[in-house]
Amino acid sequence: MLSARQCELQLPLQPLSDVQAQVLDLESTLGELPLYDFQIDISQPGRVAANAFDDRPLLPGILLVEGETLVGFVSRRRFLECMSRPYGYELFYRRPLRCLYDFSRSETLICRRDTPIVTAARWSLQRPVESRYEPLVVEISSHVYRLLDVHQLLVAQSHIHELATQMLHEQTKTQMMQTEKMASLGQMVAGVAHEIRNPVNCVNGNISFLDNYFQDLMDLVAVYEGEWPQKPPQVVEMEADIEFDFIKDDLPNIIASMKVGADRLTKIVSSLHSFSHVGQGRKQPCDLHECIESTLLILKNRIKKVNFVKNYGQLPLVSCYSGQIGQVLVNLIGNALDALEEHQVPDPTVCIATETIASGEVAIRIGDNGPGIPTEIQNRIFETFFTTKPPGKGTGLGLAISHQIITENHEGQLNLRSRPGEGTEFEILLPYQDEA
Repeated sequence: MLSARQCELQLPLQPLSDVQAQVLDLESTLGELPLYDFQIDISQPGRVAANAFDDRPLLPGILLVEGETLVGFVSRRRFLECMSRPYGYELFYRRPLRCLYDFSRSETLICRRDTPIVTAARWSLQRPVESRYEPLVVEISSHVYRLLDVHQLLVAQSHIHELATQMLHEQTKTQMMQTEKMASLGQMVAGVAHEIRNPVNCVNGNISFLDNYFQDLMDLVAVYEGEWPQKPPQVVEMEADIEFDFIKDDLPNIIASMKVGADRLTKIVSSLHSFSHVGQGRKQPCDLHECIESTLLILKNRIKKVNFVKNYGQLPLVSCYSGQIGQVLVNLIGNALDALEEHQVPDPTVCIATETIASGEVAIRIGDNGPGIPTEIQNRIFETFFTTKPPGKGTGLGLAISHQIITENHEGQLNLRSRPGEGTEFEILLPYQDEA
Protein backbone atom coordinates (compact mmCIF):
# COMPACT_ATOMS: atom_id res chain seq x y z
CA MET A 1 0.00 0.00 0.00
CA LEU A 2 1.35 3.41 -0.97
CA SER A 3 1.46 6.12 1.65
CA ALA A 4 1.01 9.81 0.92
CA ARG A 5 4.63 10.57 1.82
CA GLN A 6 5.97 7.92 -0.55
CA CYS A 7 4.07 9.52 -3.43
CA GLU A 8 5.03 13.10 -2.59
CA LEU A 9 5.07 15.44 -5.57
CA GLN A 10 8.03 15.34 -7.94
CA LEU A 11 7.35 18.69 -9.66
CA PRO A 12 7.16 22.05 -7.85
CA LEU A 13 3.74 23.06 -6.54
CA GLN A 14 3.44 26.64 -7.74
CA PRO A 15 1.15 28.72 -9.93
CA LEU A 16 2.02 29.77 -13.45
CA SER A 17 4.58 32.52 -12.98
CA ASP A 18 5.25 35.51 -15.26
CA VAL A 19 8.52 33.91 -16.32
CA GLN A 20 6.77 30.69 -17.32
CA ALA A 21 4.06 32.61 -19.14
CA GLN A 22 6.65 34.48 -21.18
CA VAL A 23 8.10 31.27 -22.63
CA LEU A 24 4.73 29.99 -23.86
CA ASP A 25 3.89 30.18 -27.54
CA LEU A 26 0.96 29.26 -29.77
CA GLU A 27 1.98 25.60 -29.85
CA SER A 28 2.83 25.16 -26.15
CA THR A 29 1.61 21.93 -24.58
CA LEU A 30 0.43 20.81 -21.15
CA GLY A 31 3.90 19.45 -20.41
CA GLU A 32 5.15 23.04 -20.16
CA LEU A 33 2.80 23.90 -17.27
CA PRO A 34 3.31 23.18 -13.55
CA LEU A 35 1.87 19.73 -12.83
CA TYR A 36 1.03 18.33 -9.42
CA ASP A 37 2.04 14.84 -8.37
CA PHE A 38 0.43 13.87 -5.07
CA GLN A 39 -0.96 10.36 -4.78
CA ILE A 40 -2.79 8.56 -1.99
CA ASP A 41 -3.93 4.98 -1.96
CA ILE A 42 -7.70 4.86 -2.15
CA SER A 43 -7.82 2.65 0.97
CA GLN A 44 -6.31 5.41 3.13
CA PRO A 45 -8.70 7.25 5.47
CA GLY A 46 -10.04 10.67 4.54
CA ARG A 47 -8.00 12.39 7.21
CA VAL A 48 -4.83 11.75 5.14
CA ALA A 49 -6.31 13.80 2.30
CA ALA A 50 -7.49 16.46 4.77
CA ASN A 51 -3.98 16.82 6.18
CA ALA A 52 -2.53 17.02 2.64
CA PHE A 53 -4.87 19.82 1.67
CA ASP A 54 -4.16 21.67 4.92
CA ASP A 55 -0.38 21.45 4.44
CA ARG A 56 -0.47 22.37 0.74
CA PRO A 57 -2.81 25.29 0.05
CA LEU A 58 -2.01 25.25 -3.72
CA LEU A 59 -2.72 21.55 -4.21
CA PRO A 60 -5.78 21.36 -6.54
CA GLY A 61 -6.46 17.68 -5.94
CA ILE A 62 -5.11 14.26 -5.07
CA LEU A 63 -4.60 11.33 -7.39
CA LEU A 64 -6.20 8.17 -6.01
CA VAL A 65 -4.40 4.93 -6.77
CA GLU A 66 -4.94 1.31 -5.96
CA GLY A 67 -1.59 -0.39 -5.83
CA GLU A 68 0.13 1.02 -8.93
CA THR A 69 -3.08 1.69 -10.87
CA LEU A 70 -4.75 5.08 -11.15
CA VAL A 71 -8.36 4.97 -10.01
CA GLY A 72 -9.23 8.64 -10.33
CA PHE A 73 -8.81 11.81 -8.31
CA VAL A 74 -10.56 13.92 -5.76
CA SER A 75 -10.32 17.69 -6.10
CA ARG A 76 -9.93 20.14 -3.22
CA ARG A 77 -13.33 21.63 -4.08
CA ARG A 78 -15.12 18.26 -4.04
CA PHE A 79 -13.39 17.20 -0.87
CA LEU A 80 -14.39 20.35 1.01
CA GLU A 81 -17.96 20.09 -0.30
CA CYS A 82 -18.25 16.56 1.00
CA MET A 83 -16.71 17.39 4.36
CA SER A 84 -19.05 20.37 4.83
CA ARG A 85 -22.19 18.31 4.29
CA PRO A 86 -24.24 17.25 7.32
CA TYR A 87 -22.45 14.30 8.90
CA GLY A 88 -19.77 14.63 6.25
CA TYR A 89 -16.98 14.59 8.82
CA GLU A 90 -18.31 11.38 10.39
CA LEU A 91 -18.89 9.77 6.97
CA PHE A 92 -15.60 10.55 5.24
CA TYR A 93 -12.91 11.59 7.72
CA ARG A 94 -12.18 8.18 9.20
CA ARG A 95 -13.47 5.98 6.41
CA PRO A 96 -11.39 5.01 3.32
CA LEU A 97 -11.18 7.56 0.51
CA ARG A 98 -13.02 5.06 -1.70
CA CYS A 99 -16.25 6.03 0.06
CA LEU A 100 -15.71 9.72 -0.67
CA TYR A 101 -14.65 8.97 -4.26
CA ASP A 102 -17.74 6.85 -4.94
CA PHE A 103 -19.95 9.56 -3.49
CA SER A 104 -18.40 12.53 -5.33
CA ARG A 105 -17.18 10.87 -8.52
CA SER A 106 -17.33 13.11 -11.59
CA GLU A 107 -16.13 13.01 -15.21
CA THR A 108 -12.35 12.66 -15.46
CA LEU A 109 -10.65 14.43 -18.36
CA ILE A 110 -7.33 12.75 -19.18
CA CYS A 111 -4.99 14.47 -21.66
CA ARG A 112 -1.57 13.56 -22.95
CA ARG A 113 1.29 15.85 -21.98
CA ASP A 114 1.79 16.84 -25.65
CA THR A 115 -1.79 18.14 -25.93
CA PRO A 116 -1.76 21.83 -26.97
CA ILE A 117 -2.85 24.16 -24.20
CA VAL A 118 -5.53 25.79 -26.32
CA THR A 119 -6.99 22.38 -27.17
CA ALA A 120 -7.03 21.23 -23.55
CA ALA A 121 -8.68 24.51 -22.50
CA ARG A 122 -11.43 23.99 -25.05
CA TRP A 123 -12.00 20.42 -23.89
CA SER A 124 -12.08 21.57 -20.27
CA LEU A 125 -14.74 24.20 -20.93
CA GLN A 126 -16.83 21.69 -22.88
CA ARG A 127 -17.26 19.50 -19.82
CA PRO A 128 -20.55 19.43 -17.88
CA VAL A 129 -21.08 22.43 -15.61
CA GLU A 130 -20.45 20.45 -12.44
CA SER A 131 -17.07 19.25 -13.76
CA ARG A 132 -15.97 22.30 -15.73
CA TYR A 133 -13.51 23.61 -13.14
CA GLU A 134 -12.20 20.30 -11.90
CA PRO A 135 -8.47 19.59 -12.38
CA LEU A 136 -7.28 17.79 -15.49
CA VAL A 137 -5.36 14.52 -15.37
CA VAL A 138 -2.24 14.71 -17.55
CA GLU A 139 -0.67 11.47 -18.77
CA ILE A 140 3.10 11.99 -18.65
CA SER A 141 3.92 8.52 -19.94
CA SER A 142 2.38 5.09 -19.79
CA HIS A 143 0.67 4.73 -16.36
CA VAL A 144 2.30 7.92 -15.09
CA TYR A 145 -0.13 10.75 -14.30
CA ARG A 146 -0.12 14.27 -12.89
CA LEU A 147 -2.81 16.83 -12.01
CA LEU A 148 -3.20 20.22 -13.68
CA ASP A 149 -5.06 23.04 -11.95
CA VAL A 150 -7.71 24.27 -14.39
CA HIS A 151 -7.08 27.83 -13.21
CA GLN A 152 -3.47 27.62 -14.39
CA LEU A 153 -4.66 26.10 -17.67
CA LEU A 154 -7.02 29.02 -18.30
CA VAL A 155 -4.37 31.58 -17.34
CA ALA A 156 -1.97 29.96 -19.82
CA GLN A 157 -4.69 29.87 -22.48
CA SER A 158 -5.40 33.56 -21.88
CA HIS A 159 -1.72 34.37 -22.30
CA ILE A 160 -1.58 32.42 -25.56
CA HIS A 161 -4.70 34.26 -26.75
CA GLU A 162 -2.92 37.56 -26.09
CA LEU A 163 0.08 36.30 -28.05
CA ALA A 164 -2.15 35.29 -30.96
CA THR A 165 -3.91 38.66 -30.94
CA GLN A 166 -0.59 40.50 -30.87
CA MET A 167 0.83 38.34 -33.65
CA LEU A 168 -2.28 38.83 -35.78
CA HIS A 169 -2.04 42.58 -35.25
CA GLU A 170 1.64 42.59 -36.25
CA GLN A 171 0.96 40.40 -39.29
CA THR A 172 -1.92 42.64 -40.37
CA LYS A 173 0.27 45.69 -39.94
CA THR A 174 3.07 44.04 -41.94
CA GLN A 175 0.67 43.00 -44.68
CA MET A 176 -0.77 46.52 -44.89
CA MET A 177 2.72 47.98 -45.12
CA GLN A 178 3.62 45.46 -47.82
CA THR A 179 0.42 46.24 -49.72
CA GLU A 180 1.09 49.98 -49.53
CA LYS A 181 4.67 49.37 -50.59
CA MET A 182 3.58 47.32 -53.60
CA ALA A 183 0.96 49.93 -54.52
CA SER A 184 3.53 52.72 -54.32
CA LEU A 185 5.96 50.62 -56.33
CA GLY A 186 3.28 49.97 -58.94
CA GLN A 187 2.54 53.69 -59.23
CA MET A 188 6.24 54.46 -59.50
CA VAL A 189 6.76 51.80 -62.19
CA ALA A 190 3.74 53.08 -64.09
CA GLY A 191 5.11 56.62 -63.93
CA VAL A 192 8.57 55.57 -65.03
CA ALA A 193 7.14 53.48 -67.86
CA HIS A 194 5.04 56.42 -69.01
CA GLU A 195 8.01 58.81 -68.92
CA ILE A 196 10.22 56.38 -70.83
CA ARG A 197 7.59 55.48 -73.40
CA ASN A 198 7.60 58.86 -75.20
CA PRO A 199 11.36 59.10 -75.84
CA VAL A 200 11.47 55.41 -76.72
CA ASN A 201 8.68 55.87 -79.25
CA CYS A 202 10.57 58.88 -80.62
CA VAL A 203 13.76 56.85 -81.06
CA ASN A 204 11.90 53.86 -82.45
CA GLY A 205 9.92 55.96 -84.90
CA ASN A 206 12.93 57.91 -86.20
CA ILE A 207 15.09 54.85 -86.84
CA SER A 208 13.09 54.06 -89.98
CA PHE A 209 13.65 57.64 -91.23
CA LEU A 210 17.36 57.30 -90.43
CA ASP A 211 17.51 54.11 -92.47
CA ASN A 212 15.71 55.75 -95.39
CA TYR A 213 17.98 58.82 -95.27
CA PHE A 214 21.03 56.56 -95.32
CA GLN A 215 19.74 54.70 -98.36
CA ASP A 216 19.03 58.01 -100.14
CA LEU A 217 22.55 59.22 -99.40
CA MET A 218 24.04 55.98 -100.71
CA ASP A 219 21.95 56.33 -103.87
CA LEU A 220 23.24 59.90 -104.27
CA VAL A 221 26.84 58.75 -103.83
CA ALA A 222 26.24 56.07 -106.47
CA VAL A 223 25.00 58.76 -108.91
CA TYR A 224 28.08 60.88 -108.26
CA GLU A 225 30.36 57.89 -108.85
CA GLY A 226 28.51 57.14 -112.14
CA GLU A 227 28.87 60.70 -113.41
CA TRP A 228 32.47 61.17 -112.28
CA PRO A 229 34.18 57.80 -112.24
CA GLN A 230 37.55 59.50 -111.81
CA LYS A 231 37.46 60.78 -108.26
CA PRO A 232 39.44 63.90 -107.35
CA PRO A 233 42.49 63.28 -105.08
CA GLN A 234 40.79 65.10 -102.19
CA VAL A 235 37.80 62.73 -102.33
CA VAL A 236 40.01 59.65 -102.48
CA GLU A 237 41.99 60.91 -99.51
CA MET A 238 38.80 61.68 -97.55
CA GLU A 239 37.33 58.22 -98.25
CA ALA A 240 40.51 56.62 -96.98
CA ASP A 241 40.56 58.77 -93.83
CA ILE A 242 36.98 57.97 -92.84
CA GLU A 243 37.06 54.36 -94.10
CA PHE A 244 34.12 55.02 -96.39
CA ASP A 245 33.80 51.44 -97.66
CA PHE A 246 33.58 50.14 -94.08
CA ILE A 247 30.94 52.75 -93.19
CA LYS A 248 28.79 51.70 -96.17
CA ASP A 249 28.88 48.08 -95.01
CA ASP A 250 28.59 48.67 -91.24
CA LEU A 251 26.05 51.49 -90.95
CA PRO A 252 23.08 49.30 -92.06
CA ASN A 253 24.05 46.79 -89.36
CA ILE A 254 24.18 49.55 -86.75
CA ILE A 255 20.76 50.84 -87.76
CA ALA A 256 19.34 47.30 -87.67
CA SER A 257 20.75 46.67 -84.18
CA MET A 258 19.34 50.02 -83.00
CA LYS A 259 15.95 48.93 -84.35
CA VAL A 260 16.13 45.63 -82.43
CA GLY A 261 17.15 47.43 -79.24
CA ALA A 262 14.41 50.03 -79.55
CA ASP A 263 11.80 47.33 -80.22
CA ARG A 264 12.93 45.42 -77.16
CA LEU A 265 12.86 48.56 -75.01
CA THR A 266 9.33 49.28 -76.25
CA LYS A 267 8.25 45.78 -75.22
CA ILE A 268 9.86 46.16 -71.79
CA VAL A 269 8.10 49.48 -71.22
CA SER A 270 4.79 47.96 -72.31
CA SER A 271 5.33 45.00 -69.98
CA LEU A 272 6.14 47.27 -67.04
CA HIS A 273 3.12 49.41 -67.80
CA SER A 274 0.86 46.35 -67.96
CA PHE A 275 2.36 44.81 -64.82
CA SER A 276 1.89 48.00 -62.83
CA HIS A 277 -1.87 48.04 -63.49
CA VAL A 278 -2.60 45.61 -60.62
CA GLY A 279 -5.67 47.51 -59.51
CA GLN A 280 -7.52 47.67 -62.83
CA GLY A 281 -11.15 48.62 -62.48
CA ARG A 282 -12.60 45.75 -64.52
CA LYS A 283 -11.54 42.61 -66.27
CA GLN A 284 -10.60 42.74 -69.92
CA PRO A 285 -9.88 40.06 -72.54
CA CYS A 286 -6.23 39.09 -72.33
CA ASP A 287 -3.86 36.97 -74.40
CA LEU A 288 -2.21 34.87 -71.69
CA HIS A 289 0.71 33.97 -73.96
CA GLU A 290 1.53 37.65 -74.33
CA CYS A 291 1.26 37.98 -70.56
CA ILE A 292 3.74 35.12 -70.10
CA GLU A 293 6.16 36.56 -72.65
CA SER A 294 5.98 39.98 -70.97
CA THR A 295 6.81 38.35 -67.65
CA LEU A 296 9.79 36.53 -69.12
CA LEU A 297 10.98 39.80 -70.62
CA ILE A 298 10.85 41.45 -67.19
CA LEU A 299 12.81 38.51 -65.71
CA LYS A 300 15.20 38.24 -68.66
CA ASN A 301 18.22 39.23 -66.60
CA ARG A 302 17.58 36.30 -64.20
CA ILE A 303 16.87 33.57 -66.73
CA LYS A 304 20.06 33.75 -68.78
CA LYS A 305 21.50 30.56 -67.25
CA VAL A 306 18.23 28.62 -67.10
CA ASN A 307 16.74 26.45 -69.81
CA PHE A 308 13.17 27.46 -70.61
CA VAL A 309 10.93 24.90 -72.28
CA LYS A 310 7.66 26.30 -73.66
CA ASN A 311 4.76 24.14 -74.69
CA TYR A 312 1.98 26.53 -75.64
CA GLY A 313 -1.43 25.22 -76.63
CA GLN A 314 -4.29 27.05 -78.28
CA LEU A 315 -5.82 29.44 -75.75
CA PRO A 316 -8.84 31.71 -76.10
CA LEU A 317 -8.78 35.27 -74.81
CA VAL A 318 -9.46 35.15 -71.08
CA SER A 319 -11.27 37.91 -69.22
CA CYS A 320 -8.96 38.84 -66.35
CA TYR A 321 -6.91 41.53 -64.67
CA SER A 322 -3.75 41.23 -66.76
CA GLY A 323 -1.62 43.12 -64.24
CA GLN A 324 -2.61 40.75 -61.45
CA ILE A 325 -1.96 37.68 -63.60
CA GLY A 326 1.45 39.17 -64.42
CA GLN A 327 2.14 39.55 -60.71
CA VAL A 328 1.26 35.88 -60.11
CA LEU A 329 3.51 34.76 -62.97
CA VAL A 330 6.41 36.85 -61.65
CA ASN A 331 5.97 35.25 -58.20
CA LEU A 332 5.75 31.67 -59.48
CA ILE A 333 8.57 31.90 -62.04
CA GLY A 334 10.68 33.89 -59.55
CA ASN A 335 10.23 31.18 -56.91
CA ALA A 336 11.28 28.52 -59.42
CA LEU A 337 14.42 30.51 -60.27
CA ASP A 338 15.16 31.00 -56.56
CA ALA A 339 14.93 27.25 -55.90
CA LEU A 340 17.18 26.38 -58.85
CA GLU A 341 19.73 29.02 -57.91
CA GLU A 342 19.77 28.31 -54.17
CA HIS A 343 20.34 24.57 -54.63
CA GLN A 344 22.64 24.99 -57.65
CA VAL A 345 20.69 22.46 -59.68
CA PRO A 346 22.69 21.07 -62.63
CA ASP A 347 21.06 21.78 -65.99
CA PRO A 348 18.39 24.03 -64.39
CA THR A 349 15.14 23.94 -66.34
CA VAL A 350 11.80 25.70 -66.10
CA CYS A 351 8.87 24.38 -68.13
CA ILE A 352 5.86 26.53 -69.02
CA ALA A 353 2.88 24.81 -70.60
CA THR A 354 -0.61 26.03 -71.49
CA GLU A 355 -3.75 24.29 -72.63
CA THR A 356 -7.52 24.60 -72.79
CA ILE A 357 -9.25 21.89 -70.79
CA ALA A 358 -12.74 20.47 -71.22
CA SER A 359 -14.05 21.89 -67.94
CA GLY A 360 -14.21 25.38 -69.43
CA GLU A 361 -10.88 26.46 -68.01
CA VAL A 362 -7.46 27.33 -69.31
CA ALA A 363 -4.39 25.98 -67.57
CA ILE A 364 -0.95 27.50 -67.11
CA ARG A 365 1.60 25.12 -65.61
CA ILE A 366 4.99 26.31 -64.37
CA GLY A 367 7.37 23.54 -63.35
CA ASP A 368 11.03 23.26 -62.41
CA ASN A 369 13.52 20.44 -61.84
CA GLY A 370 14.57 21.77 -58.44
CA PRO A 371 14.66 19.94 -55.09
CA GLY A 372 10.90 20.00 -54.58
CA ILE A 373 8.93 21.03 -51.49
CA PRO A 374 8.97 18.80 -48.36
CA THR A 375 5.69 16.91 -47.99
CA GLU A 376 5.12 18.04 -44.41
CA ILE A 377 4.90 21.74 -45.35
CA GLN A 378 3.05 21.52 -48.65
CA ASN A 379 -0.33 22.16 -46.99
CA ARG A 380 1.06 25.42 -45.54
CA ILE A 381 2.64 26.78 -48.70
CA PHE A 382 -0.15 29.31 -49.36
CA GLU A 383 -0.36 30.54 -45.75
CA THR A 384 0.27 34.22 -45.20
CA PHE A 385 3.81 34.92 -43.90
CA PHE A 386 4.86 31.28 -44.26
CA THR A 387 8.21 31.04 -46.04
CA THR A 388 11.11 28.63 -46.26
CA LYS A 389 13.51 31.33 -47.41
CA PRO A 390 16.07 32.77 -44.98
CA PRO A 391 15.33 36.10 -43.24
CA GLY A 392 15.67 39.04 -45.58
CA LYS A 393 14.96 36.99 -48.71
CA GLY A 394 11.33 36.05 -48.25
CA THR A 395 8.27 37.76 -46.77
CA GLY A 396 5.85 34.84 -46.96
CA LEU A 397 3.43 37.00 -48.97
CA GLY A 398 4.16 36.06 -52.60
CA LEU A 399 2.32 32.75 -52.77
CA ALA A 400 -0.41 33.89 -50.36
CA ILE A 401 -1.18 36.94 -52.52
CA SER A 402 -0.96 34.85 -55.69
CA HIS A 403 -3.46 32.35 -54.26
CA GLN A 404 -5.80 35.19 -53.32
CA ILE A 405 -5.55 36.76 -56.79
CA ILE A 406 -6.36 33.49 -58.58
CA THR A 407 -9.03 32.09 -56.24
CA GLU A 408 -10.81 35.26 -55.09
CA ASN A 409 -10.26 37.83 -57.83
CA HIS A 410 -10.54 35.39 -60.75
CA GLU A 411 -12.58 32.51 -59.25
CA GLY A 412 -9.91 30.08 -60.40
CA GLN A 413 -7.57 27.60 -58.76
CA LEU A 414 -3.89 27.59 -57.88
CA ASN A 415 -2.66 24.03 -57.33
CA LEU A 416 0.67 22.66 -56.16
CA ARG A 417 2.27 19.41 -57.23
CA SER A 418 5.66 18.59 -55.78
CA ARG A 419 7.73 15.56 -54.88
CA PRO A 420 10.94 15.99 -52.90
CA GLY A 421 13.88 15.44 -55.23
CA GLU A 422 11.76 15.57 -58.38
CA GLY A 423 10.80 19.23 -58.73
CA THR A 424 7.75 21.41 -58.28
CA GLU A 425 4.85 22.44 -60.51
CA PHE A 426 2.25 25.14 -59.94
CA GLU A 427 -0.95 24.98 -61.96
CA ILE A 428 -3.12 28.03 -62.61
CA LEU A 429 -6.69 27.30 -63.70
CA LEU A 430 -8.73 30.24 -64.98
CA PRO A 431 -12.34 30.02 -66.17
CA TYR A 432 -13.24 31.43 -69.56
CA GLN A 433 -16.40 31.89 -71.55
CA ASP A 434 -16.58 30.27 -74.97
CA GLU A 435 -17.62 32.94 -77.47
CA ALA A 436 -19.14 30.27 -79.68
